Amino acid sequence: MSENNIKIEIKNFSFYYGQKQVIHDLNLKIHKNEIMSFFGPANGGVTTLLRSLNRLFELNHNTRSEGDILIDGESIFDPDASVTELRRKVGMVFEIPTPLPLSIFDNVAYGPRLNKKKSKDEINEVVEQAIKQAALWDDVSDRLRAPAMSLSGGQQQRLCIARVLALKPEVIILDRACSGLDPISTAKIEESLTKLKKQFTIVIAPHNVQQAMRISDRAAFMLMGYLVEAGADIFTHPQDQRTDDYITGRFG
Repeated sequence: MSENNIKIEIKNFSFYYGQKQVIHDLNLKIHKNEIMSFFGPANGGVTTLLRSLNRLFELNHNTRSEGDILIDGESIFDPDASVTELRRKVGMVFEIPTPLPLSIFDNVAYGPRLNKKKSKDEINEVVEQAIKQAALWDDVSDRLRAPAMSLSGGQQQRLCIARVLALKPEVIILDRACSGLDPISTAKIEESLTKLKKQFTIVIAPHNVQQAMRISDRAAFMLMGYLVEAGADIFTHPQDQRTDDYITGRFG
């Protein structure tokens, strides 16, 4: 894989909550236009790592990191880097859907409207495209002015994905975004992610190993803050016995 195809490079990255180290000297490259899954048992460091990719951890005091994370070859920790621009570029969808107390349309339009240069027609176009990309258009096209809270849980989560897409990101992070959803909603989100990787790099903490197997181009197994192994064939030919034990349900 050429260096030109690297979207994110994590270099000697460690993370601490107070005195407790929760990620240990992690090194990994994430390719453009792939779905990269991070999985492992609770307290493995996956959520912390995902929130480090757009510096969300900085919202939590008494934390610090060592090492570096590069996006397109540039450090996200550069003193001149804009955190606001980083979080637009690296959008995040959380485990619990968090629609704003607005209409379906206004939820998706909220971010683009902050860009005062966009006309009403441009915003309408961005909203429609984002909702279609999130595989929600067929469900809501005739009721865009209805309250977002009137949607089902699965629809709300796809709305949150649309809200991220409306900001024109380059990377989409999903932290167990399907964990509370029914199988049909989960399947719709997985199908849309498979299509979206043609345009975006997707980093996901799947809600179980089976989901990681279904949608990942590559996957990484984390245990107690350590990266055990990563690769495209991690589920069929794991190199470490701990990975095999976890995948087959012998622990975790």
